[in-house]
Amino acid sequence: MLERLAHPIVQAPMAGGASTPALAAAVSEAGGLGFLAAGYKTAAAMRAEITETRALTSRPFGVNVFMPAADPVDEAAVAAYRERLGPEARRLGVEPGTPPADRSDGWDAKIADLLADPPAVVSFTFGCPGADTVRAFRDRGAFVVVTVTTPREAVTAATAGAGALCVQGVEAGGHQGTFGNTGDLGEGRELRALLPAVRTLTTLPLIAAGGLATAADVTEVLGLGAAAAQLGTAFLRCPESGASAAHKAALADPRHTRTALTRSFSGRPARGLVNRFMEEYERYAPAAYPDVHFVTSPLRRAAAARGDLDAVALWAGTSFRLAGDAPAAEIVAGLAGVSAGRG
Repeated sequence: MLERLAHPIVQAPMAGGASTPALAAAVSEAGGLGFLAAGYKTAAAMRAEITETRALTSRPFGVNVFMPAADPVDEAAVAAYRERLGPEARRLGVEPGTPPADRSDGWDAKIADLLADPPAVVSFTFGCPGADTVRAFRDRGAFVVVTVTTPREAVTAATAGAGALCVQGVEAGGHQGTFGNTGDLGEGRELRALLPAVRTLTTLPLIAAGGLATAADVTEVLGLGAAAAQLGTAFLRCPESGASAAHKAALADPRHTRTALTRSFSGRPARGLVNRFMEEYERYAPAAYPDVHFVTSPLRRAAAARGDLDAVALWAGTSFRLAGDAPAAEIVAGLAGVSAGRG
């Protein structure tokens, strides 16, 4: 699958609205591999985006699915965090959200829908599906990719029958794709150390992800054994991106100087531009996903409506300063080291 791409460029699936059909289609049309993000959507909404993307391109694209949360949750800790956020919520004129009983993100319905009519590529984050599920997708002609953040996770995914591994370094923006949610924030491995470590364990194609932003970065990870480079933040400011105008502006705002990992918004480690909410609440946030995501969701929506960037999640990788606002096709061409319109 990856060897058939005109350019070894994969657009990262970014849940929350950034990965639109327009963006995925533009990247695929430019010779890369575009991705939709099924996280936080219903199966029906996911299918609508697949249909829209197919209307925009006949080239292969992928859909990413979140594995259901499997870690035990300390409900008392979640309740305490919800209470602590009370003053922040009142400032924004809302109430903290309540976690739903079903923490699966609609897994069963999404898998059934995708198996009925799969896109060219299906990828998984936050874990690895069982071998039976992987085999079912392969039997339907779908290429299966699993996101891994450690050599151990890579072995698990390879054993389950994945067609390729997305090797995600700690530099990546947004959520870390770790299989579990019990580790410390500082446990992640940098991409340029993780990629060779995984390469020694498997012959599967590897997609390198985390902090990549330039053609030189792409060349470097290909030299380290990757078959393709995956970038998310690099596409956030594209006109085809669904990121908010405020988020796009923040990436270019010189007042934002660094990123950090935080559980404060979702209960899972995720990298974003450092803001007041992260600095004030990170120390209290429990490792409880997606519970914390639902608790903070009303606050984040209200803050976004106000343009209050100190209380929203501004996901970004370590190379955010290099993100440009050109059309996606131009960014793909630049990353591949060719002139736009060629290939």
